[in-house]
Amino acid sequence: MLEFLRKNELLKLVKHPVLCNYYITYRCNAKCSFCDIWERPSPYVTLENAESNLKNLKRLGVNVIDFTGGEPLLHRELPELLKMAKQLGFITTVTTNTLLYPKMANKLKGLVDMLHFSLDSPNAEEHNKSRGVELFDKFIDSLKIAKALGERPDIIFTVFEENMHQIETVYSQLSLPNNLMLILNPVFEYNGVGSELPLAKLQQLSDWSKKKLVYLNNGFMELRKQGGNHTSTPVCNAASTTIVISPENKLLLPCYHLGLDALPIENNLYDLWNSKKVQRLVALEGRHDKCEGCTVNCYMQPSFATELSSYWMAALPSTLKYNWEKGTWKEMI
Repeated sequence: MLEFLRKNELLKLVKHPVLCNYYITYRCNAKCSFCDIWERPSPYVTLENAESNLKNLKRLGVNVIDFTGGEPLLHRELPELLKMAKQLGFITTVTTNTLLYPKMANKLKGLVDMLHFSLDSPNAEEHNKSRGVELFDKFIDSLKIAKALGERPDIIFTVFEENMHQIETVYSQLSLPNNLMLILNPVFEYNGVGSELPLAKLQQLSDWSKKKLVYLNNGFMELRKQGGNHTSTPVCNAASTTIVISPENKLLLPCYHLGLDALPIENNLYDLWNSKKVQRLVALEGRHDKCEGCTVNCYMQPSFATELSSYWMAALPSTLKYNWEKGTWKEMI
């Protein structure tokens, strides 16, 4: 089956966008060494614009809203944004560094289907150094508070070559005892920021995908072994699967990381998305010069999920495992 998929044209399983990366602010209260978004000035999205956009996203067929940043918990109206999304039937997801979670936890309870707590090291000093701010204690406090509220956040562990040996500690001391999913997120490089894992380390990482309560998309591993996205035969469907909205209420194309075009939405997202101009830009996804070798996880996840290919097959076990553990499969059928 895999060989057949490699030799034949890819088959689109879904022909509409499925995910919205809604950047509600670029502001952040951390200074992560592998990210530069915190360096950007930024407003906060307004409830008025968000209400219009969410209704139009529903019309476009989007299923999942990722309220992201920066640090999304810096937006004081995040609970209201989440309530809007839930009322419209979206699956919601939020990733936080946990600095503000203890203060916001009660307001967020029951509003986030996929809540992610970020971690770089189980060692307090190392994690704080990576994040550029003292927050390890907040991470531990957040786990306790979430558990008391009946929430099941995922632990997102960004995997670098130098911290791979710490996965076992995170798994045995934080994930298993708390019955929480451990998401292994291999670091990626973009615009001179971040890095890539050496090929020799990829197999070691792949072995973790078989563990209970561990999510690791082996599609990522396969893509990296193949040298990432290739502009001649692109596997990235970032523009067609993922709608990216900026804090300035602009549609970003083909993705946030490349950001070649920023089109004002002006409360007309549905018509803007279906316009000839936008669809011409969408048709170029994965084919720009800077798309060569790209391995940005954010866009490969929906790309693999919407197109029948060898990457779809590689990603399927982890996708099924995660949605079964989280219960989100019920909202996808």
